[in-house]
Order: sequence, then structure tokens, then C-alpha cells
Amino acid sequence: VQLVESGGGSVQAGGSLELSCVVSGNTYSDYCLGWFRQFPGEEREVVATIHSDGTTNYTDSAKGRFTIFRDTPKNTLYLQMSGLKPEDTAMYNCALVEYSDYCFRPFDEYNYWGQGTQVTVSS
Repeated sequence: VQLVESGGGSVQAGGSLELSCVVSGNTYSDYCLGWFRQFPGEEREVVATIHSDGTTNYTDSAKGRFTIFRDTPKNTLYLQMSGLKPEDTAMYNCALVEYSDYCFRPFDEYNYWGQGTQVTVSS
């Protein structure tokens, strides 16, 4: 399984960005996809997840501002982010774990990772 993110960049506070993650080689029928972020000097934290059945979960700080969704025919995962704040500045990664019935779990329980895309929000 390979994941390749894109869409990061620099934006002013209050702006929007949409991250994309192209997933290839996934043959699992039951899986979780997630977006994670990492602040300097800290561990990765889960931002939003989506199960293969469509169930989504969000961290509290993302609720109401971020939307995770996927385009299955395009094998692409998205994270639509609006109302961005300087504290959203981080490296964002997408990840996949197979055969999982609950997706909102720590980063070390995900097996496949993309290389990451940087999001910088200025005040």
C-alpha cells in the first residue's frame, strides 16, 4: 500500500486548504483511513478518520472546521480544512490500517503512511 499526500501550503488565519491522499495498492475490503498531524517536538495526533463503511470521527479541535471524505473510484482521501488557525500549523500525514473496525486510534496503530504535507497558517 502506498499513500501520497498533496495540497499543503501556507494560508492566513481563517483561510481554507484541501489536502489529498492518493491510495494505491489497497486490496483490503475492511480498513481505516486517517489524517494525522505532528507539531514540532510532539507525537503525531489523530485529526480525522474514515472507515471503509463511511463512518467518520474527528478530534475535538477539528469538529465543525474539517471534513474528511473520500472519492472511492479515484482512490483518494481528502481533508477539507476551513477556518484555519495558527495552531493548525503542522505536518499532516494520511495513513491506513487494515482489518480495523474502529478507526479513531493512535498513530502507532496505523500501518501504512504517506510522506506528509506541510500546512502553515499565519496570523
